[in-house]
Amino acid sequence: MLRAAAAAAASFPVRFAAAPAVAVAEEVRSPLLRVFGTLRGGRSSVLGRRARFCSSSSGSDSEAAAAAAEAKAEDVVAAEGEAEGKASSAIVSTNPRPEDFLSVIALPLPHRPLFPGFYMPIYVKDQKLLQALIENRKRSIPYAGAFLVKDEEGTDPSIVASPDSDNKSIDNLKGKELLKRLHEIGTLAQITSIQGDQVVLLGHRRLRITEMAEEDPLTVKVDHLKENTYNKDDDVIKATSFEVISTLREVLKTSSLWKDHVQTYIQHVGDFNYPRLADFGAAISGANKLLCQEVLEELDVDKRLKLTLELVKKDMEISKLQQAIAKEIEEKISGDQRRYLLNEQLKAIKKELGLETDDKTALSAKFRERIEAKKDKCPPHVLQVIEEELTKLQLLEASSSEFNVTRNYLDWLTVLPWGNYSDENFDVHHAQQILDEDHYGLSDVKERILEFIAVGKLRGTSQGKIICLSGPPGVGKTSIGRSIARALNRQFYRFSVGGLADVAEIKGHRRTYVGAMPGKMVQCLKSVGTANPLVLIDEIDKLGRGHSGDPASALLELLDPEQNINFLDHYLDVPIDLSKVLFVCTANVIDTIPNPLLDRMEIISIAGYITDEKMHIARDYLEKNTREACGIKPEQVEVTDAALLALIENYCREAGVRNLQKQIEKIYRKIALQLVRQGVSNEPAQVAVIATSSEEPTVGGSATIAKDDNMKNPATEDAATGNSIIDPAPEEAKEVPLTEETLVTEPTLSMDKLSTPQGNKDTEEAKEDAADKAVEKVLVDSSNLDDFVGKPVFQAERIYEQTPVGVVMGLAWTAMGGSTLYIETTKVEEGDGKGALVMTGQLGDVMKESAQIAHTVSRAILRDKEPDNQFFANSKLHLHVPAGATPKDGPSAGCTMITSMISLAMGKPARKDLAMTGEVTLTGRILPIGGVKEKAIAARRSSIKTIIFPSANKRDFDELAPNVKEGLEVHFVDTYSEIYELAFQAETETS
Repeated sequence: MLRAAAAAAASFPVRFAAAPAVAVAEEVRSPLLRVFGTLRGGRSSVLGRRARFCSSSSGSDSEAAAAAAEAKAEDVVAAEGEAEGKASSAIVSTNPRPEDFLSVIALPLPHRPLFPGFYMPIYVKDQKLLQALIENRKRSIPYAGAFLVKDEEGTDPSIVASPDSDNKSIDNLKGKELLKRLHEIGTLAQITSIQGDQVVLLGHRRLRITEMAEEDPLTVKVDHLKENTYNKDDDVIKATSFEVISTLREVLKTSSLWKDHVQTYIQHVGDFNYPRLADFGAAISGANKLLCQEVLEELDVDKRLKLTLELVKKDMEISKLQQAIAKEIEEKISGDQRRYLLNEQLKAIKKELGLETDDKTALSAKFRERIEAKKDKCPPHVLQVIEEELTKLQLLEASSSEFNVTRNYLDWLTVLPWGNYSDENFDVHHAQQILDEDHYGLSDVKERILEFIAVGKLRGTSQGKIICLSGPPGVGKTSIGRSIARALNRQFYRFSVGGLADVAEIKGHRRTYVGAMPGKMVQCLKSVGTANPLVLIDEIDKLGRGHSGDPASALLELLDPEQNINFLDHYLDVPIDLSKVLFVCTANVIDTIPNPLLDRMEIISIAGYITDEKMHIARDYLEKNTREACGIKPEQVEVTDAALLALIENYCREAGVRNLQKQIEKIYRKIALQLVRQGVSNEPAQVAVIATSSEEPTVGGSATIAKDDNMKNPATEDAATGNSIIDPAPEEAKEVPLTEETLVTEPTLSMDKLSTPQGNKDTEEAKEDAADKAVEKVLVDSSNLDDFVGKPVFQAERIYEQTPVGVVMGLAWTAMGGSTLYIETTKVEEGDGKGALVMTGQLGDVMKESAQIAHTVSRAILRDKEPDNQFFANSKLHLHVPAGATPKDGPSAGCTMITSMISLAMGKPARKDLAMTGEVTLTGRILPIGGVKEKAIAARRSSIKTIIFPSANKRDFDELAPNVKEGLEVHFVDTYSEIYELAFQAETETS
């Protein structure tokens, strides 16, 4: 059967067996058969002879028995054929007759319905049902009803479900549940064979279920259905059947699978009438089961033929699409193969003629050409390695892995800038100008770079240096590196080592590893193309350490001026001279940098910016760049100094200016949105194109292009007519050919109209209207600043206008810069021998030790000043440092703690507007501290006028810029007794 050709090719194998030819009295030469006979290669064929369509059993005795049974039933079938309008059947005749069975076992068909005259194998998993079928067959009742299973409710029939899941759900149904899932109309099927759980069915005629007879196995009562009577000579039926045959012929041209099965079917089917033709077309089609079920249920022959015609038409379109896809793929594959063969032939011809060399020779020539240009500057040991590798390359096969390793190695060796140095600019004034253009302040860094340039100018050449810029985030450490490279006229390369845990990133991989690569420095030299770049190593204080080694140790060779003259990369395995490279490293803190690495670098601290410096940076750099980036013109916005000051004081107190830049960008983004909502557009003016045309366009016409530089908008709108009016500049107009692609606005304006006085007048009026519609300038002041950046983030660090008893202000250093903090001490409990100290505020171990030392020193000072005062001996004290959520540590708060305790013990407040910092020993000596500039900036921000520093820090303070020291009264002390005089005696005199 032909469904065995299309759908059954996957799951329903069909078997055909030829019955012995039986001589008949006459041959029926049907016109339909003659037409359908052309399906077999176009030869006319007479198919009127009676034949039997049955299953084969590979030459066994059952085949002979079946043939004998067919021979005996020949006359019966012939008589029945004449009684039914000579519509003979290809079904094997049995006794009793099929129409005598009015109650049959119901077999569910999960995939497709069974059509009369077609075989279908099914698998019966229910052993009880299988046993019943076997018993019926033994009792000469080899018939059952085959009914298609309905789709479950809520499922999409277009989606193909898993066959296993369908079978499992059907096998679990029994009785009435199974009956509800079966279509009412099915096929009476003859059980031709049973092998294991496989049952082969042969369709006979249509059935309709009337009622259920038994539940397990499901047995139903049925009515036998016949086709409605029809007129064989009806023109519509003939035309429809001929179209079905014609369509099948087209399908056969594109599907060899169908062709084989059709020929087999035609050889074994007897009288091929119209109903059988409709069943045949539907059975072999690739339509889904519901459409095939519609054909099975249709008893009107005309309608059945039309339904079948729709199905085979769809199959024909699918076959054509399949053929087109196959042709496209075949052409593509054949084209690629043809192109490949031609290319190979072309290579062979060129090689024979000496026009082209092979890949190895071409590679060698390329590498030799690279190294030839720098042969005089390349070190001899490198040239020797290159020659050895080139020789080895010629001996290797191009398909070997070693060939690719050698090729990549030569590629890196020859591409490096051996001895190629960029011309440096030793002009100190030029360098000063560039550094000042890019950065405000940073005098220490700029001075060091100018010193480097001055030394190079005097020596005539420069040597590499290792500079480490240390400071809080956002102070310009990374950006200053790019400015230094520009000032020196060096190439700039940056890479970050933050979190780096693999030594191979610095020193490279061994060439024996798959995917081996050189280290960062070799990649840097290849990228910049010179041997004396400025290399910025970012975040050197955040180096990691993993199982692949210690990168900090690998950097020792790279950053040591005595070793990097012969830096050895693991991949290249030849020494590289890095002595001319200027290394600039950046770090937030230097405490985490290993001492051997720190010893090789020159540390330049960048403390941060005070308010005045931030004002200059915001006004001269940040605001200008942000305004240009947002496309806003200077006359459209004004940000007052008061607004910038409030922004710095209340939103951006960090040591750097990165957050300040973000806030300024936020302001200008809101200004841009406000301007756009008002209808402002700063887009550049477009060139206006006007095409002059007449009523009858002629070939070779022209268009005029006019441009007016004095107009802000190239076209304005005439209020009366709505036409675009443009004032052309005659001296700038030029003729261009008018083609079909020229865009002409409707209605078209001619040059004559534009040059009229009325046109000029309209243009002037439009200009005046545009000028009157000027947008009001956006003003950003301290009063409306929160409308742009929200509520203030920072409040005043100064909590007390006059510090109470037991409270003293100290100065601290953080990674974000300097800050002020209060030390508060209060009495918790009093009694003989109750002297003790409790500390809170998330203090670190060092700070806790400082508090204990301060408590001991305070008792000694109080005993010296007031011998009769037993406060510390009889009082339990509680020392607290506010901002308890912030961890704090360090020794510099010692003198502040002592002052707080003595203030509480003596009942005297410390001096107003006083802040101090310094580590104290048990003997009362004041030791130096770090972060002098940051702490001075923090004091200025909190309006502190008097500061106490250790005497050893006087040199650090003297190096500060005048604007940082301005307005500060600084006292430098060696012992705490000096602090006592400044904090309490001065306060007493003031009182």
